[in-house]
Amino acid sequence: MLDEEGNMVRRVNMPKKRKHRMRAHINPMNEIHIPVPKNPDYCNWQMHYPSHFGVKDNNGDEIVVNTAKFRISYDEKASHQIVPTILDIGCGYGGLMFALSKHFPDQLILGQEIRDKVANFVAKKINTLRINSGYKDCMNLGVVRTNTMKTIHNYFKKESVEKMFICFADPHFKKVNWRRRIINQNLLTDYAYILKAGGRIYEVTDVKDLHDWNCKHLDQHPLFERIPEEELKGDPCIAAMREETDEAQKVIRNNGSIWHAVYRKRDESDKSIDEKCMQIFM
Repeated sequence: MLDEEGNMVRRVNMPKKRKHRMRAHINPMNEIHIPVPKNPDYCNWQMHYPSHFGVKDNNGDEIVVNTAKFRISYDEKASHQIVPTILDIGCGYGGLMFALSKHFPDQLILGQEIRDKVANFVAKKINTLRINSGYKDCMNLGVVRTNTMKTIHNYFKKESVEKMFICFADPHFKKVNWRRRIINQNLLTDYAYILKAGGRIYEVTDVKDLHDWNCKHLDQHPLFERIPEEELKGDPCIAAMREETDEAQKVIRNNGSIWHAVYRKRDESDKSIDEKCMQIFM
């Protein structure tokens, strides 16, 4: 097959989602034996985004995703400065990432997914789209299997992320399981640590109780403030997370409702943060 410039483009088949399906719910509190970098200095992002580090030919089309099939070694420190700035927590089958790739071609986007087969699917799809586009598309996408709730500081340094997405997270309805929810006060402090000042958390769900829970905890946290909807007009991330993810498309097909909110990380030098901390924790 020839591209627009008359160059030969290799074609490979897309991975089949049906071959990578898993049950949706995994207890994030369980021990999952996955290799983890000692700290962010041991994350070799060159493996995930070769073209951004001057590595030609997509690094031989090698797939690395930190699963049993596509292993990653975190034994050596990496010598690079480029890091992902957009994070999709629990990326599922990657619908949001593929949509965001078109809007933010110059930023590295990383999906983190706890399910190994699902993470393998996303990695294979990224590689397939790279090859079929003649290494023009999806060069800024990567995925890694990990348990974000326990390992986020192993991958990201302080104030290194600009946008963070939590889309259609497991609601964990039982009261005894609420600590498994991906948004709570302790985890929000972890997220605030890796977010830049002014960085954003995007949350979207089709479960109203979960949306209210998320907003309640974000409202209470001293390092976050909600962004008014009028300020979000023209933000392509809103439509992407409400329409492009697999879960969003299921909800739309079933005529369901979707709720979302966006929060900004406050500037930690703001003295009003100390006052809010005193009001919450005293």
